[in-house]
Amino acid sequence: MAADPRFFPAGSALTLAEAATAAGGELVGGDPALRITGVGPLQSAGASEVSFLDNRRYLPLLAASRAAAVVLAPELLPRLPEGRVAIVTKQAYLGFGRIARALHPAQVARPGIHPTAVVDATATIGAGVEIGPYAVVAAAAEIGADCIIGPHAVVGAGVVLGQGCRIGAHASLSHCIAGRFVVLHPGARVGQEGFGFAVTPEGRFETMPQLGRVLLEDFVEIGANACVDRGSQSDTVLGAGTRLDNLVQIGHNVSTGKGCVLVAQVGISGSTRLGNGVQMGGQAGITGHLEIGDRAQVAAQAGVMNNVGPGEVVGGSPAWPMRETLRAYATLRKLAGRPTAKPAP
Repeated sequence: MAADPRFFPAGSALTLAEAATAAGGELVGGDPALRITGVGPLQSAGASEVSFLDNRRYLPLLAASRAAAVVLAPELLPRLPEGRVAIVTKQAYLGFGRIARALHPAQVARPGIHPTAVVDATATIGAGVEIGPYAVVAAAAEIGADCIIGPHAVVGAGVVLGQGCRIGAHASLSHCIAGRFVVLHPGARVGQEGFGFAVTPEGRFETMPQLGRVLLEDFVEIGANACVDRGSQSDTVLGAGTRLDNLVQIGHNVSTGKGCVLVAQVGISGSTRLGNGVQMGGQAGITGHLEIGDRAQVAAQAGVMNNVGPGEVVGGSPAWPMRETLRAYATLRKLAGRPTAKPAP
């Protein structure tokens, strides 16, 4: 199924040769001058579309595909049916994505401020910025060149956005300094008060002042309805290239290294530190004040209650090294199984 042009406007068509260049690959077979207008899955891509294959389980679909060319890895080239066309690259999915982006370019700012937007006179608005309907840009905020501020989005007082940021509809930022090309998807919340309080002698909860900031380094992306609390005394920091999926919660004073990936409904308690390249599966959680080492992996729904070393893979709740967790589950299943019936005497 081709991309719906109502939602994904097409850019210029590519030749097969240009598509191969965009993918960083080599064209094998076919007419280099053939025009490509779209992309699609193996089973439905048409004669002017490119598809991809990066999983052997889909090899049966390759023979029947009508795609003009299929992006695939070198080791799969021998499985290409005779007469079919391939774009060969070591990273097929990445190459396919780059072709798709060339055919359907990302949204570009349409410079201007909508008449219903509210922009404080002391705010600084860079060149080429688009500010949508009913958006708010508060006092002393700084919006970098080519940013897009979506409908009903709120950029709080003093917030700084670097070049090319994209702030989705109804998203909000406060107490935040963001680098270049930061993305907030619709409804994301950044910079709100962290969950910190003290208990009075009378048993009431008294909110502790949250006096830190949120620092979003270059190319950070925050999913829809995700929340990133500002720091209490120090800052909350998301390292360059970090990606938060929808509905992720980041507590106050948390810091991540570069290129971390946190999948939907992950929750990280305050003052936890993640190294570079940490990956966490959906609904995993980490208690506060822990250290998660570089390139560690946390399985979905894991509950992490202790430090995790660099490169470790953990799962379960409480989280253990993955091999121990799998052994424990196997043992539990045996214990929970019905005993073998004894033959009657």
